[in-house]
Amino acid sequence: MTYRHGESGFSLIEVMVAMTLLLVVSAIATTALMQMTSSQSTIWNRTQMHSGVRGATELLQQEVGQAGRLGLSATVSLTAPVTASPTCDPGTPTLNAVTVGVVSRDASGTVVTSVNGINPLTGIFADPAGPSYILLTTMDGDQQESFKVASVNPAGSTITACFTKDHLAGTVLLPLGSFATGIIPPTGMLNGSTASVLKLYGDVNGDGNMVYVEYTCDPLVPGSPPTNTPPGTGNLYRNVMPFDATSKPAVTGAEVLLSNVLPNPGGTPCFTYQVTPPLIVQGTPFTFVLDVAITLTVQTEQIDPVTRQFQTETKALLNVSPRNVFNAWMLAGMSYTDRIQSTPASVTSLLP
Repeated sequence: MTYRHGESGFSLIEVMVAMTLLLVVSAIATTALMQMTSSQSTIWNRTQMHSGVRGATELLQQEVGQAGRLGLSATVSLTAPVTASPTCDPGTPTLNAVTVGVVSRDASGTVVTSVNGINPLTGIFADPAGPSYILLTTMDGDQQESFKVASVNPAGSTITACFTKDHLAGTVLLPLGSFATGIIPPTGMLNGSTASVLKLYGDVNGDGNMVYVEYTCDPLVPGSPPTNTPPGTGNLYRNVMPFDATSKPAVTGAEVLLSNVLPNPGGTPCFTYQVTPPLIVQGTPFTFVLDVAITLTVQTEQIDPVTRQFQTETKALLNVSPRNVFNAWMLAGMSYTDRIQSTPASVTSLLP
């Protein structure tokens, strides 16, 4: 016997209700997903902006703190003994000066000639026209003295100076102290640092190689697109070169440290300096920068998907002290000038 089964299923109304519920649930899930995506875009956008400005300010803080540090690429010592001169005049280092050879030595005291292009005179400077002379100190116990280098001959690996004491061959020479103008002051020097250009020099990396560094803050012009060349690029530039470079390279895109830089709120400058009244050190007036305040305002690379606006952030470092310059200022206040180094003439020529 054959049975016929009755057809059964959802009615049209039931199907419509089920589809409506499914669409509502799908819409809620899709909306939540879109909101999460927008939130993640906002977070990612702001994280990228914060990471960029934080990295730039950390580098600024490190290099401002190291500014004014004096260092040589290798340990330097005399190749021959020197005899004390009857009279030496710190104001005229060439008076009764003698020429003596110097060599570089490694940590074990072994003489090295040219390792990776190291010259024993790298970092030693002397320019009577400045006047600009490095102060070296002999590390030989009771015979220790500090003297100005009158001239340098890199090709012959010799220096000329006046010594007030006898010194044996092999006597180690060290540059002690620090530069008074490790942060180029905004006053007291021609072409000094400004509200938008921070100029500093010294062994900022602690590797014995002294460099000259310029930070240029070039914010966007409100209401205008970024330009390709300053002003108005919206970039923070870091231009670094050897301290004895013969010329300063032009700022290009390769020197961009931070982009999307905006004017600071209230017209606050990017760089603010706390300076001292001029102090006379060995006949030369020096203005010391004891503190640098750094303020940077940046915006995100992309428009925020929620607010449809660029997000902005202002980062301020209000108390960055160049410790080496501060130490030189303390010594100058005690009239202890044998540890205060003058500004190299090569750095002065790089300032304009």
